[in-house]
Amino acid sequence: MLSGLSDWFWQEQLWFPKGLGWADLEDQDGRVYAKAQDLWVALPIALIFLIIRQIFERTVATPLASLLGVKETVRLQVPHNPTLESYYCNITKNPKQTPIASLCKQTGFSERQVQRWFRRRRNQDRPSLLKRFREASWRFTFYLLAFIAGLAALIDKPWLYDLKEMWQGFPVLTLLPSQYWYYMIELGFYGSLLVSVASDVKRKDFKEQIVHHVATILLISFSWCVNYIRAGTLIMLVHDSSDYFLESAKMFNYAGWRNACNYIFIVFAAVFIISRLVIFPFWIIYCTWIYPVTMYEPFFGYYFFNGLLMVLQCLHIFWAVLIIRMAIRFLTHNEKVDDERSDKDETDESEEEEEQAKKDMRKNGPVQNGHTVHNNNHSKTE
Repeated sequence: MLSGLSDWFWQEQLWFPKGLGWADLEDQDGRVYAKAQDLWVALPIALIFLIIRQIFERTVATPLASLLGVKETVRLQVPHNPTLESYYCNITKNPKQTPIASLCKQTGFSERQVQRWFRRRRNQDRPSLLKRFREASWRFTFYLLAFIAGLAALIDKPWLYDLKEMWQGFPVLTLLPSQYWYYMIELGFYGSLLVSVASDVKRKDFKEQIVHHVATILLISFSWCVNYIRAGTLIMLVHDSSDYFLESAKMFNYAGWRNACNYIFIVFAAVFIISRLVIFPFWIIYCTWIYPVTMYEPFFGYYFFNGLLMVLQCLHIFWAVLIIRMAIRFLTHNEKVDDERSDKDETDESEEEEEQAKKDMRKNGPVQNGHTVHNNNHSKTE
């Protein structure tokens, strides 16, 4: 049964244009081609990335965080309460008014005490500032090095400047060593991200991130198997061109360097929009959608490949809306750039009231019972 399923999955009419097949990608006359079994190399590379990340975060990212002045927020620990803990873990982390009233009867706490307990308990589960900084610094390092390596591998290739060249001679395109390692390293890195996603900082776009990682792994793997390697290297380069700006902006944000964060974020927004909403759809997808059918009849692999590209493009549009919203808020109101996808620590009502009182005092002077205190002790000069 498995053998039959494998034969059906790898049948040539699915993955190749009419008249071409796997025999055309067999090594001959000193020419080497990509093979599906090569992808197994990405598994040990992913494992190596996971190990290197742990070492990097401890030996590089942590000292760097201290150097940049990353300060941890002191979080109040909640007293252990089996009833509230069970409700928090098994039912919901954000109880409504009716359940709160029931919990008050079970614990003997007041409504405000129950609400405060859940607020502080949620804060305990949120990742620390240092964890966020270390994660951002690891991704910044990889994306920057990957972009530099990808640019070095493609700078002398004709298909970087003329996209039609990526289809010249397809599918009989010789595999270059630089393409092999570029593919395996990128595939290994995204494989490591998929493994570590459970322990990484969870943001509001968690599901979109999972879809992105899976689509990227499928795209890299499929383009390798059917020798869409030239197109694949261009797609990876375009994606790596903006990500390191975002991660560096996060690093400065966590360190409290507001101006550096804001200005780097604006650069990131510009590069993201140009690369993901202009170059990717109107150059890359146009080339993979239009040019192949001028040489071959459409086939399943053609639709599958472009379908994955469209999934990525939908995610680009989703993230672009968030980015533009944050950029507009910064440019029009000069507000600090905050990642809308991240949860923020919740403060207790008493702390909020104290902060508001301090703001009112700075603005209006001392207050009593909510009213401004005026100085009526005028001194007269006689």
